[in-house]
Amino acid sequence: MEDAATAAASSAVVVEEERLDVLNKTGEVHRDGDYHRAVHVWIYSESTQELLLQRRADCKDSWPGKWDISSAGHISAGDSSLVSAQRELREELGISLPKDAFELIFIYLQECVINDGKFINNEFNDVYLVTTVDPIPLEAFTLQETEVSAVKYILYEEYRSLLVKEDPDYVPYEVDEQYGQLFEIIRRRYTENTVARSLSLQKQLCRYASVSLDAELTGLSNTDRKTLGLLIKAAKLMDEIFYLQAKGDQGKQREKNRKMGNKTCNLLNRKFNGKVWYSNPALRDWLKEHASASELDKLKWMYYSINKSPWSCLDENEAFLTTTDSAIKLLPEATKPVSGWKGLEYKAAFPMLKPPGANFYPPDMDKKEFKFWNDSLTEKEQIDAMGFFTVIKRHSEFSLDSSSPNHAVHGTNHLMTAHDLFSVPYSKEYNSFLRKAAELLHEAGDLAGSPSLKRLLHSKADAFLTNDYYESDIAWMELDSKLDVTIGPYETYEDAIFGYKATFEAFIGIRDDKATAQLKLFGDNLQFLEQNLPMDSAYKSKNVNAAPIRVIRLLYNAGDVKGPQTVAFNLPNDERIVKDRGTSMVMLKNVSEAKFKHILQPIADVCISKEQKGLVDFESFFTHTICHECCHGIGPHTITLPDGQKSTELQELHSALEEAKADIVGLWALKFLINQDLLPRSLVKSMYVSFLAGCFRSVRFGLEEAHGKGQALQFNWMYEKEAFILHPDETFSVDFAKVEEAVESLSREILTIQAKGDKEAADLLLQKYCKMTRPLKHALEKLESVQVPVDIYPIFSTVNEIAE
Repeated sequence: MEDAATAAASSAVVVEEERLDVLNKTGEVHRDGDYHRAVHVWIYSESTQELLLQRRADCKDSWPGKWDISSAGHISAGDSSLVSAQRELREELGISLPKDAFELIFIYLQECVINDGKFINNEFNDVYLVTTVDPIPLEAFTLQETEVSAVKYILYEEYRSLLVKEDPDYVPYEVDEQYGQLFEIIRRRYTENTVARSLSLQKQLCRYASVSLDAELTGLSNTDRKTLGLLIKAAKLMDEIFYLQAKGDQGKQREKNRKMGNKTCNLLNRKFNGKVWYSNPALRDWLKEHASASELDKLKWMYYSINKSPWSCLDENEAFLTTTDSAIKLLPEATKPVSGWKGLEYKAAFPMLKPPGANFYPPDMDKKEFKFWNDSLTEKEQIDAMGFFTVIKRHSEFSLDSSSPNHAVHGTNHLMTAHDLFSVPYSKEYNSFLRKAAELLHEAGDLAGSPSLKRLLHSKADAFLTNDYYESDIAWMELDSKLDVTIGPYETYEDAIFGYKATFEAFIGIRDDKATAQLKLFGDNLQFLEQNLPMDSAYKSKNVNAAPIRVIRLLYNAGDVKGPQTVAFNLPNDERIVKDRGTSMVMLKNVSEAKFKHILQPIADVCISKEQKGLVDFESFFTHTICHECCHGIGPHTITLPDGQKSTELQELHSALEEAKADIVGLWALKFLINQDLLPRSLVKSMYVSFLAGCFRSVRFGLEEAHGKGQALQFNWMYEKEAFILHPDETFSVDFAKVEEAVESLSREILTIQAKGDKEAADLLLQKYCKMTRPLKHALEKLESVQVPVDIYPIFSTVNEIAE
């Protein structure tokens, strides 16, 4: 069964003067029992702990005269779930609410037969919760007489009891089964133990070591300082864009959210999309404003500041906040006016599960619909659709008046149009922020003394407004300046659907000239490494460009820098540049030093055997980090698919596999360079043991994160090959006789999968080894017991003063 939004795969039929997407066959849905979609909208009052119920009109075919959901209705053909929820609330109750008032909490399959078999209801219901601060006055409602005869508020616990007793005045729901989630969600949110929650947040915060990363600025001229101040202001705008990008328009499916009979399990193919969150900036501002209200509010703000969202990066994106914690918004015109009442106040909603598509795609789009649309596009349009710098939207989302089955959107009848999706360039989507950032970069470029920095800043400013980043990426690669700047859309980790869309970020630092000169060896030997990679020669590139390496001391970062902090990055990601020019690498040395001191050394003290813990040193850690980034630039990039077509990625599997490749091939490359007498042999044992300690560091990021997932793959492979050994005292060591072969075999496995574009093999490899195995659990439990930080949280106090 296709997603209901995929018009070509669904059948539209006329039922009760509505056009619906039918999910299995064409017919009258309630006569024939066709599976279709609907929305349930519950309005909950926080202050009184009451749910709003409506009494169904006596003329209704189903459950006439009985008390039921606040509002409900079918999802009209071609409409999204959210648009339908808004429409039903407006039509039935006269309440007009924006998208951020609706929280999709679960999907419910309702299968029942009533009216002596004449009414068969097989509905997949998207269940929404709207949270208001206080009850809406009854006189504020405008009831649709053909649907609703009355409304009332009732305590949610009392309502649940009536349903359990099967009171004949109420439409029945199986509250001891799946629909009971509604009442359980409300109960959990409003019966929390404040002390226990504060302790939980304190424990989560303790996993980050706050570290000052202020770098020496004495070498900067007054002009350089002015330039730096402008760059920091531009970087802060990257934060604003990222808060919009990361807010999310999609949600994950969880099987427990559906009750499915055997006869229907083959019908439902649709993911639990439609989770819409439009409130991240509002949530941020609300938490910051109220941080001083209590100790708990302070902890909420502190942990939110690290994650830049309500989902914890180190807990596989589990929510640490709920809509209960969110911003209160006043909407005086949501209903008809009532004397003495200021208007409806609601909580800006967000989903409990982190959206995999962030805010890059429509809420109810799945992969099949995207492919169906993308296949219809011209080659240029396909490049835009799958490109780094566009968001995908739906024409119908721009119309809230979808009560008519043939409503028009932007002058086009979307039911008569083959495709509802379209792409919008970042330069348009984020124009207000990018225009300001461009002005700041142009001003900084005018001040810059370095010609290459001047070129970078002006070209990046132009790119923000034209959406063409090619020239600015070239300028970034050729940057030769004491003041080092990386700013713009780069990484694609937030797009967990395809891995296509880039998030905005910024890194500003001072170049470490001495350390940069020492690392020229790695960039100069990339082609040599490529020629000797442990994979079939047919897949090796003959034109790998040397990777320039810049070592900097980080002064400031912004945008997509949430949670665990990066120690290096290898850019750009544009395959045209990678093919013609290679990549360039930036190492954040002071970040690496902080992580080694506060994390890796304590990990080694706890997890590495007494005989080998002395081998863990900063030189090995930092050198492998360099090799990791270099190895992003070698190995397969353009891959040959089974049908002979060329491609560049393994979609959602690419990130984890690429991180694993860079890690393990980086370790292989170090040993290869040592064998060539290009690196000292004293590194051999220390690099393997430092790598082992680093495995525990990265896995603690969580198996939902690409680096953590890739590290779990490597550790479990090495442990299976007996290269890593677990001792009775629950410490680990390296078997130096077996480790080299284990590293080479995994390198070969990953490189070959990437070269062939074998997504099935990639999936099998990740499924088998990306697990929290018993040895890993032992190590992580020991680290938690002694409270070794998982990562650092950088503080940039000096530079913040410059920008003010």
